[in-house]
Amino acid sequence: MRVSIATAPGGANPNEDWVAATPTLAVVLDGLSTAGLDTGCRHGVPWYVAQLGGHLVAALAEPGRPLADGLAQALDQVAALHSGCDLGNPGTPSATVSILRAGADRFDYLVLADSPIVFERADGYQVVTDLRVDTVVPELRAETERFATGTSEHTEAVRMMVEAQRLTRNTVDGYWVATSNGEAAHHAIAGTVPLADVRAAVVLSDGASRLVTEYRAASWADAFSTLRASGADGLISAVRKVEATDPEGLRWPRFKSSDDSAVAFCRLP
Repeated sequence: MRVSIATAPGGANPNEDWVAATPTLAVVLDGLSTAGLDTGCRHGVPWYVAQLGGHLVAALAEPGRPLADGLAQALDQVAALHSGCDLGNPGTPSATVSILRAGADRFDYLVLADSPIVFERADGYQVVTDLRVDTVVPELRAETERFATGTSEHTEAVRMMVEAQRLTRNTVDGYWVATSNGEAAHHAIAGTVPLADVRAAVVLSDGASRLVTEYRAASWADAFSTLRASGADGLISAVRKVEATDPEGLRWPRFKSSDDSAVAFCRLP
């Protein structure tokens, strides 16, 4: 498997996305925004995603290991690295996780939260994602869309939404993300796709996938054309060009003018 990767921050703050690849593995993590709220952790989200990503790649060095088992191990290992922090804080650093692994005759995938994996197949495009977070506090999500991005009203609305979301994070009535407990790994969406059915695949954080899913400024066919022509960097550049036409989020209401983005574009030899 040949993989082109890229990641870029959405603004001046440190990048909270993370991406890595090997000849058989592609991993994208998207650190969840803290919205300025307390996390109980002295390390921060960029540290968390870097540690989780490194431990995850190592945990999956054994080709046949179930992806969920490798993720569970990595989550527990990272929790042990900062056991002096308040890991019971509902805002403890957390992330989405998307993993794609190529085997002899199939792709294995795992998606925890809303960073999708998209397969380009002979008969169309298969999107694997986990949108359980969208069912949580919808009224507060709608409130954020009333205000222009960057205004004090918008900032406060996002803070209130994130504060409420945290209370349902990693609960049976809410949604699941990677935090400080390996149990979350077993609530991910996982499966396989025959290798022979796939032309290419892409693993993205939602800061990159929104070009298609939220802005609807491109189709998945367009996105794969951009990836083939310009690589992972080219897709992120396309997202930024669209966002630049709507910096205040009036046409496409969103939580940030530009979000961190990560892309791993996977092609078979």
